[in-house]
Amino acid sequence: MNKILFFAQLRERLQCDEVTLDAAGLQVSELRQQLAQRNERWRKWILEKDVLVAVNQSLAPAEFYIGSGDEIAMFPPVTGG
Repeated sequence: MNKILFFAQLRERLQCDEVTLDAAGLQVSELRQQLAQRNERWRKWILEKDVLVAVNQSLAPAEFYIGSGDEIAMFPPVTGG
């Protein structure tokens, strides 16, 4: 099983802090597709908006394969001023 954590504006928009599901063997892009199927709001914020994904606290590209027990974090890009 994998814990998926949502941060910042993404957490607010999804109205969810975290979910747990079996994502082992999926690519990051496949996980995003799977999460987007939950409802239209999730689809908008997971697929249509700019979202960064970290696996075990390291940024992961769309083609990265998730392992069993990996912790996944999703968050919007951070900008500074």
